[in-house]
Amino acid sequence: MHFTHPHFAEPRWLWLTVLGPLTLFALQRYSAWRRQRQLAQIAAPQFLDDLTRSHSPFRRAIKNALLIFAVAGIGLALSRPQWGEQEEAGRLLGEDVIFILDCSRSMLATDVSPNRLQRAKLAIMDFIQRRGRGRVGLVAFAGQAFLQCPLTFDYGGFQDALTAIDDKTIPIPGTDVGRGLDEAYRAMDPKSRRRLMVLITDGEDLEKSGVQTASALAKKGVVVFTVGVGTPSGSEIQIVSEEGKLELLHDSKGQVVVSRLDEPTLRKIAESTSGSYYSLGPLGEGLAKVRLSVETMNTKSGAAPARKLGIDRFHVPVAAVLLLLVGESLIGTRRRMT
Repeated sequence: MHFTHPHFAEPRWLWLTVLGPLTLFALQRYSAWRRQRQLAQIAAPQFLDDLTRSHSPFRRAIKNALLIFAVAGIGLALSRPQWGEQEEAGRLLGEDVIFILDCSRSMLATDVSPNRLQRAKLAIMDFIQRRGRGRVGLVAFAGQAFLQCPLTFDYGGFQDALTAIDDKTIPIPGTDVGRGLDEAYRAMDPKSRRRLMVLITDGEDLEKSGVQTASALAKKGVVVFTVGVGTPSGSEIQIVSEEGKLELLHDSKGQVVVSRLDEPTLRKIAESTSGSYYSLGPLGEGLAKVRLSVETMNTKSGAAPARKLGIDRFHVPVAAVLLLLVGESLIGTRRRMT
């Protein structure tokens, strides 16, 4: 057993170690005085020696001393004495990550299977299951943006919110990436060590506000990873008609709408915040790359430094208190009569 660096983890309880025994000693003295006074009232002085002949003042003093030491031991135990040291290895701290998911009609394109929106949702679920630490939040956006799940460690609740998202979650049509970024920033914890966002979209920023908003957020310490869903060649958009049938989406001129992945815009958004752009891919491998990038960031700067901690030894005074109380209970106050 090493006795290096002895100290108390809770020194505020040391008052009990001093004041407790003093208070108990005063109470014992007062009790002895009261006993003597009561005896004097019920018996003549010449009979007191006969009445108290079997009583042992020495044994009484030992019992009182044991109780005083026991109270002092309780104060020491509550003060948590520590000596010796143990090293706590640095822990990898989890990051808060907010996903910004595009749920506009363009995400119904089928250039990835089963469609862009479903493939993105499956990839996010895989990210959560494999990452397993840190809080996650979810923002859905189209022509407007709304927080679907605040930052939470409840991955089950997060997945329920993610599963419920479809092309009707945001009733306002369009694709406004800037609104999605702003809503995600408002949902972030201002005390977070690092503010990470993962923007998952096909990049068709109809309002052209994404790059400008990302540049403004970069000044506030936000890092945005962008994940492009779809292919540059694009695909038609299939929607469900009022009759419940699949049909192609047409524009106001009656032309079939073809949605294409806009990678240059997504790269600009990521680069303006010191993030990275990845293509989601047919199996969601883009989000797997984001996960590795986040873990690399954690490894470089998110590991808490190793700490040397004192070893609790409160069990020593606790054991002493128990022994003192047992000993006190076994000692009687009567002397042996011969």
